[in-house]
Amino acid sequence: MREQELKEKLTNVEERVAAACKRAGRAREEVTLIAVSKTKPVEDLQVIYDAGIRSFGENKVQELTGKIPEMPNDIDWHLIGHLQRNKVKYIVDKVKLIHSVDSYRLAEEINIQAKKHGIVVPILIEVNAANEATKFGVKLEETLQLCEEISHLENVHIEGLMTIAPNVVVSEENRPIFNKIKALSVDIASKNLDNVDMRILSMGMTNDFEVAIEEGATHVRVGTAIFGERNYNI
Repeated sequence: MREQELKEKLTNVEERVAAACKRAGRAREEVTLIAVSKTKPVEDLQVIYDAGIRSFGENKVQELTGKIPEMPNDIDWHLIGHLQRNKVKYIVDKVKLIHSVDSYRLAEEINIQAKKHGIVVPILIEVNAANEATKFGVKLEETLQLCEEISHLENVHIEGLMTIAPNVVVSEENRPIFNKIKALSVDIASKNLDNVDMRILSMGMTNDFEVAIEEGATHVRVGTAIFGERNYNI
């Protein structure tokens, strides 16, 4: 029963992603659907994996490192939650992308740990586009400067921007937020900074991913619409 429910939810999300791409005149391949699997058991993840998804997002380092050995090794893992500097060493060589870098000190620690593994770690700069006091992220007007500072770190590569828009009932309300992030990415790209790309825009979640796609998102982070409500008891 649970397996069938998950498959149906995923199919519905896939159809909505495809429809949003079509409305925006974009190819479906331009958008990566990240299944946000925080608090969900590996049995649920396996169902979604078997249905074709290879990108999974986790918020917490401990949960991420616990699930990786339990799942197939061709998964692209995304760390999308706030990352503390003392936890970087546990995931730096295990994730495809760190979405939530919002300070030079965090980027510096990622760089230090990346050097130990002889790798270059792709990161996104988390932007608090709505200036919400309860959220992490750098301010819009300070993002370029942070990109410039981080660009000098040899073992970190900025791939783009990430934002968590306000939790709204009407998704259309977040369109201006996504539009601002897209415009900011174009502005930063125009500076041609070494070691900085703006090819990824990680924005849009269950409540607003279709609007985000229409405004240029390349990665959408969808949890509830695929897995159902979060399990708070684990």
